[in-house]
Amino acid sequence: MKSGAAASTPAPATAPAPAAAATPEPLRQSEAPKRVSGIAPRGYVPLVDIPKPPPPPRDFTLNVGDKAVHPSHGLAEVTAIEHREIGSMKGEFYILRIIDNGMRVMVPRASSSAAGIRPVMSSKEADRVLETMKAREVAVDLQPWSRRFRAYTEMIKCGSPQEVAKVLRDMYRLKFDKDLSFGERRLLDQAKSLLMKELAAAKGVAEPVLQAQVDDMFRA
Repeated sequence: MKSGAAASTPAPATAPAPAAAATPEPLRQSEAPKRVSGIAPRGYVPLVDIPKPPPPPRDFTLNVGDKAVHPSHGLAEVTAIEHREIGSMKGEFYILRIIDNGMRVMVPRASSSAAGIRPVMSSKEADRVLETMKAREVAVDLQPWSRRFRAYTEMIKCGSPQEVAKVLRDMYRLKFDKDLSFGERRLLDQAKSLLMKELAAAKGVAEPVLQAQVDDMFRA
């Protein structure tokens, strides 16, 4: 008998397992936005005093095809109203398609007002927002930049189109004076995505037309 280790027999090759089919991303469930006025998270001290936006009308309801405004995402359309059971929560949910990016968001119908869902502003309300954008004042005058950024972020998140308009105004003015930093550009983009489509819908004009009017406003 020959000494030495026996040669090992290679294992038969196996075909790779088929890749699992991608599952669609679940709908995002909306939560009530954190207000900078009223009840704030423990230990958090707001930098700016922002009035709480008025609640939507008592008879405010949405049907499939209606437009509404989500405080964190801007103009949206109701694409469906579905009965869902999510954990301990059961009931009807609005399925919203965000106009700006096509994302779908799910909001409990019974608590949509608490989540900040509101009607699209009227044409007169849009005029008041545009007047706010024309004002020569500066909304935030804090030092250093990190404190100003935090204050502007509070204004964007509060759900009030007037406050968002102030952020848009201040960032637009900076844009025509200098190249915006990354943080300033981020604030400008957030304010535009929240406000411009709603303003265009309220005034009954195409968004590019409104955008050109706003550009001319700040060039004047």
